[in-house]
Amino acid sequence: MSYVTSRDGTRIFYKDWGSGRPIVFSHGWPLDADAWDAQMLFLLHHGYRVIAHDRRGHGRSDQPASGNDMDTFADDLAVLIDALDLKAAVLVGHSTGGGEVARYVGRHGTRRIDRIVLIGAVPPLMLKTAANPDGLPIAVFDGLRAGVAVDRPRFFQDLALAFHGCNRLGATPSQGLVDWFCLQGMRGGIRPEYDCIEAFSETDFNEDLRKFNVPTLFIHGDDDQIVPFPASACTASKRVRNSTLKVYAGGPHGICSTQADRVNADLLAFLDD
Repeated sequence: MSYVTSRDGTRIFYKDWGSGRPIVFSHGWPLDADAWDAQMLFLLHHGYRVIAHDRRGHGRSDQPASGNDMDTFADDLAVLIDALDLKAAVLVGHSTGGGEVARYVGRHGTRRIDRIVLIGAVPPLMLKTAANPDGLPIAVFDGLRAGVAVDRPRFFQDLALAFHGCNRLGATPSQGLVDWFCLQGMRGGIRPEYDCIEAFSETDFNEDLRKFNVPTLFIHGDDDQIVPFPASACTASKRVRNSTLKVYAGGPHGICSTQADRVNADLLAFLDD
């Protein structure tokens, strides 16, 4: 088990495989580094060094009652990248992890970064406001908080269906995929996961996106029920110079699992370009 220690003493678990060009993965909520297994194994076999951490409060990392905000998540990522002395690294973030990556760039720049991939990512802002009319109303996120607080196991079971598009007409739910999602969710701490809802929904990443100055790939499903496409990648990709947008028709939020082969192929093509 490998750990780095954050600035406030929180231990952050990570896994680090291979010895080639480094790719660092940031996972979505309420998951952990294991959500990237399909991508990490694939890219490892193509000669890359693959690294993924459990965000504080999630998976095998410590579960602090404080610091569950985007600034601290980004600083934890910086501690990991600096500790491993990574250079010309590629950052890949899914969902909340995409926000973590964006805030990392906003706070720490791209000195160690060569490329960025955001998949089903939350930037620029999930919450509906007067300036962000395509966002989701606060009631949606209040509902997430209530689900976590009242019956977290049942809530994660229900969330897994929408996350992977299993609730759509004609879809065939994978019980294994649902169980795997719930296991990862329950490995995290209830307090950090509860706090993280505010972090991923109410953080404004517009200024962070303006600081992107490396090639960036956006991948998003147009049937994403968790992070709707119009207020996320559709908007964010227009605010990042030298960016490419790939939209998966009918793709759900969890495309890294449901369409792993396609995601892997698109990642490899972008990395090898």
